[in-house]
Amino acid sequence: MVWRPNLKPLLGPAGLVLACFLLGAAVPALLPGLGLPPDGMAAGALRVLAGIGFWLGLAWAGARFFDLLLLRAALATRRGVPYPRLLSDMVRAALFAAAAAAILMLVFGQPAIGLLTTSGVVVAVIGFALRNIIGDVFSGIALGVDAPYRIGDWIETAEGCAGRVIEVSWRATRLVTRDGVTLTVPNGLIAAHRLANFGAEGGYRTGLRLPLDPGLPTERAKRILLAAALDAEREFPGLAPDVLLQEFADGAAIYLLRFRVPDYGREAACRDAVAAAALRALQHAGLAPARPARALQLERGAAARAGRAALLRRIALFAGFPPEERAALEALMQERPVPRGATIVHQGEAGDSLFILAEGALEVRAVRDGVETPPDRIVPGDVFGEMSLLTGQRRSATVSATTDALVYEIRREHLDPILRRRPELAESLAAIMASRRARNARPAETQAAPEPAEAPEREDLLGRLRAFFRLG
Repeated sequence: MVWRPNLKPLLGPAGLVLACFLLGAAVPALLPGLGLPPDGMAAGALRVLAGIGFWLGLAWAGARFFDLLLLRAALATRRGVPYPRLLSDMVRAALFAAAAAAILMLVFGQPAIGLLTTSGVVVAVIGFALRNIIGDVFSGIALGVDAPYRIGDWIETAEGCAGRVIEVSWRATRLVTRDGVTLTVPNGLIAAHRLANFGAEGGYRTGLRLPLDPGLPTERAKRILLAAALDAEREFPGLAPDVLLQEFADGAAIYLLRFRVPDYGREAACRDAVAAAALRALQHAGLAPARPARALQLERGAAARAGRAALLRRIALFAGFPPEERAALEALMQERPVPRGATIVHQGEAGDSLFILAEGALEVRAVRDGVETPPDRIVPGDVFGEMSLLTGQRRSATVSATTDALVYEIRREHLDPILRRRPELAESLAAIMASRRARNARPAETQAAPEPAEAPEREDLLGRLRAFFRLG
């Protein structure tokens, strides 16, 4: 950007300096014309007035010129905003103080040595009494020049001092914390401590440390935690998560689940969402965070059985099954590892099974009336393909793996003997399916409203289910 100085602010002080200079020079010639003696009281008053105006005009012009230099420096360094008023005010005060000293010495004839001695003593006394305040002021000047933060930024300085900057004054910076508490932090304290600037927007990366059983395969642990963060991304888009094995400590493998936070004010909410999703994902997998100083032995078979049981207990579709029938289904359903990028089902293909996602994350894509719908995401604990299992209809969407995943498949031949033993379960399955379809079909703002078409839908589904399983 080319700097084109605007000299209009200098016109006023320059005019005052010129006028006072001309007035002082014209006093000897002006007074005789007015009938006044050249050495009288009027001549002295005019000279004093011209001298005072001249020196004050110079100080005023110097302050304006310094402001122009600051503006040029700000544009040259591409700061985007001018330097703070604090530095300009300090220079202005120094210039007018120098002008006052010049007026006392040159206009009123006060001796320089006495003035300097008196001023030095006064300055020393005031400086000693106000040393902390003066330190804060000069720290504020340094912060203003370096500009490590600006109004609206989230910063963290001394311990317990974190918040959004709302004001930067001569000696202090005012912050508002995430809880709405206003903090007034002296500039000297900020300058003396490490300063972290989280910015006003744009986000930054943070993470959660999660201790897991060291016997858990690394690939599986990363898959579970990454899927959990992708689940939290539904609420906070743009988390861009990843998972790293950070260290082994206190009998546990410490995993670092990293994610981006949109701004410091929402970090607590993001952490809550990611941590809750991670805990849910571990529970769905039949796992739990490792306990400090306690090595847990992972038994594959026992863990798998616990994971299956935990999954089925949490799925509303099978919540009405008696424990013994649910246990039979647990033993029959098949485990299917799915590599990242693989497609599990294709829209339009025939199917007679459903899938339960145990670990990882899946993406759902569908075409309706020739238009592709926005992609959706399936996370651990979700079920898909239930209509194909219960009615034999073709797949309504294409489901592929966003990460490495683990799914359990329940086929028609797994459910058939259970429904033949307990045909009354068909009614509960049809009721749950009708309720889910009605809830998914209505707009989000009317989710709590009753659905009058639910009963006919239930009867239709029940009829199709009985016909598909030949229940009579």
